[in-house]
Amino acid sequence: MALNPFEFFMFHLAYCLIAPKNAPQGLHSTMTDSAYFLLVDTYLKYFLPIEGSVPSSPFSDSRGSVAASSPRSSSTPFAGYGIHSPSLLKHHIFHQPSVNADPAAQEIWRSETLLQMFVEIWLHHYSLEMYQKLQSPQVKEPFSPSEEHVLVVRLLVKHLHAFSNSLKPEQMSSSASAHSHAHTSPLEEFKRVVVQWFVQQKLFLFLQHCFGHWPLDASFRAVLETWLSYIQPWRYTGEKSGPQPDPDRTVHAKWEPFVHENLLMYTKLFQLFLNRAVRTDLVNAKNALMVFRVAKVFAQPKLAEMIQKGEQLFLEPEHVLHHRQSRGYLSPSQGGSYLSSRQRVVTDMVFKVKSHVYSLEGQDCRYKQMFGSEFRAAVLNFIQVIAQARQTAKRISDQSSEVAANSSFLFWLGLSSADLNNTLTGTEPEESGERLKKTHEFLDRALDYLCQIFKLNQGQLTQLISNLSFSQEDGPSKQLPDCIVGENGLILTDVGRRQIINGLRRFDIQYQGDPELQPIRSYENAMLVRFFYRVSSLINERLGGRMNMLCRRSDFLGQLGRHYLMDPDYFRPKRSPMSRHTLKQHWRPRLSLRFLASYRTLLLLLLLYVLGALVSLGPLSSTALLLMGALLYGILETLFRDRLKTQ
Repeated sequence: MALNPFEFFMFHLAYCLIAPKNAPQGLHSTMTDSAYFLLVDTYLKYFLPIEGSVPSSPFSDSRGSVAASSPRSSSTPFAGYGIHSPSLLKHHIFHQPSVNADPAAQEIWRSETLLQMFVEIWLHHYSLEMYQKLQSPQVKEPFSPSEEHVLVVRLLVKHLHAFSNSLKPEQMSSSASAHSHAHTSPLEEFKRVVVQWFVQQKLFLFLQHCFGHWPLDASFRAVLETWLSYIQPWRYTGEKSGPQPDPDRTVHAKWEPFVHENLLMYTKLFQLFLNRAVRTDLVNAKNALMVFRVAKVFAQPKLAEMIQKGEQLFLEPEHVLHHRQSRGYLSPSQGGSYLSSRQRVVTDMVFKVKSHVYSLEGQDCRYKQMFGSEFRAAVLNFIQVIAQARQTAKRISDQSSEVAANSSFLFWLGLSSADLNNTLTGTEPEESGERLKKTHEFLDRALDYLCQIFKLNQGQLTQLISNLSFSQEDGPSKQLPDCIVGENGLILTDVGRRQIINGLRRFDIQYQGDPELQPIRSYENAMLVRFFYRVSSLINERLGGRMNMLCRRSDFLGQLGRHYLMDPDYFRPKRSPMSRHTLKQHWRPRLSLRFLASYRTLLLLLLLYVLGALVSLGPLSSTALLLMGALLYGILETLFRDRLKTQ
């Protein structure tokens, strides 16, 4: 690979980002504050200037011994709209410097080389051919970008938009005609095509890969902001805006060609985001913020109409295009119409939209409309998911407030329970208080924006939410998640998974194994638990047969034996994938002394023995009295339980 010193340096600078590296332990710093991020930003501003021209190289001389040739001469414009060249680096290598290179073309060779290096290395795995290979099941090591990688790509996208938007309006309009290329400087021509010609295809495949493979957590924010930066070039025009930009600012009509020529960036990636969002925990404020950000961007006035018009252009039938083309290019003297110029513009836009979609998806692609009936059903389902998450956030916020109010006094006394089973499920420690309020606010505003984008009236939204509330009127604790019955028990459906993720419903999880082998609790003495387990196991091993015979009797003694020797949970219906034989072994009659290892039981026994000593009762007398009381309690409970059943 023949590289001159400038290319060699830029190659290694770009490769540092994706090269595997071992970060020092305990070193935590944000990527935007790192030296690499600042260095890349400096090089972009220097070699792709927003104002002025590219500074001349201090090492070039009249002989051109160091300066490389431009990838194209000034007489060869950036033609072939929508046609992506092969590797630009290879193209550059095969065209070595010439002594008689055009000085005007030499003006931007370093700028183009810098961009080629960054794009080829950072997005190398996302050429169309490489992306198709990565989707093959035979690939064992797929390329996974890091969060730092995505942040630097976003920096590149933002600067390229600012660089491209610095093109003056008169130069932008004049560059559209073929005869004016001779009067356009290479830098201005470079600005005109830099985004579409160098970045579009690989960035689309890069984002598509990230949307499909990135973990369902808050780190996806970096990918999301990169996408939103690309589809909003009007944010980087250099125009001075107020300290608080107007959220209802209309997207200017001059951006309509950009929207049409990047149609898949808007439609397909929005659909991929929706597929991610329905599988995400939207009760989490960070995930709710991402939904709000996307909805807010697409709800900008006129943007949805531009996207919808782009879809209509792509769906224009081929025979209509040929009919327009045969009639539209005639002058009025030849029998044409004065509307022919407008028809020609429309036809050109149709071809550009179609070439954009076909170049990224292939000629045999099946385009799924963003504003079609099929995707509209998915949007309505997503709105229900948002409404569910919003209700869950409000319910958890109310419950946490009640728990905090009720337990504050006990916590002050040091008597509040530390049992993890009593905590609210489905939330993280940070998901409380102000964060839950933010979640509700983000989701509420996201619903409003989605209604604006897809033209949903308030009646439809109210109907969706009322249907949701009606189906959940019994509360989440009284309903199981949506599931089907399989061979080994219940199997969750996709709807059930979303209900669990958003905290709408949950299973009533109970321990159904051997009761004696449950984990030792914080309110139990570990040494006593093990000691009483050995004692009770020895008794059960020697007297297990007699216990079985006693519990099988149908008279009063059998009922009393079942009361003491069998767990009450034995008579409840079991929902366990374990075999019935294993469950019967766990629930056979046995003596359990584990309750004596509880600190509460020990404290109660100590108080009773102290009370007995106060009334002049010895330890044996107190023990006998306690045993008689326990026997009498069991007899009375057995009698009254039978009477209640008969009534």
